[in-house]
Amino acid sequence: MLLQGDLQKVFDALYHMGVIDPVLEMDWSHEFEAIEKNPYPLAKIVNVVNSSRGGKEDLMEQLKEFDAKDLGHLAMIVAKELVGFHSNKVLH
Repeated sequence: MLLQGDLQKVFDALYHMGVIDPVLEMDWSHEFEAIEKNPYPLAKIVNVVNSSRGGKEDLMEQLKEFDAKDLGHLAMIVAKELVGFHSNKVLH
């Protein structure tokens, strides 16, 4: 599942919704295993993010429909992709 578009906008929306700090306390390996077992909730939220064309506030409004666990998983994916993006940027 790859996010498309402005990752910073997604991160900012999640941060303002209070999702980021709790994710920092999670056991990510356990959470990634849970995502692998049932990827459908995350796929649904990724589709919403990828189809969002508005600003941070519009995205936040759309994300309110999802529960905290799924938003946390989205935050993990955003962090993983941001790290990959910045790693590639540094190498080139």
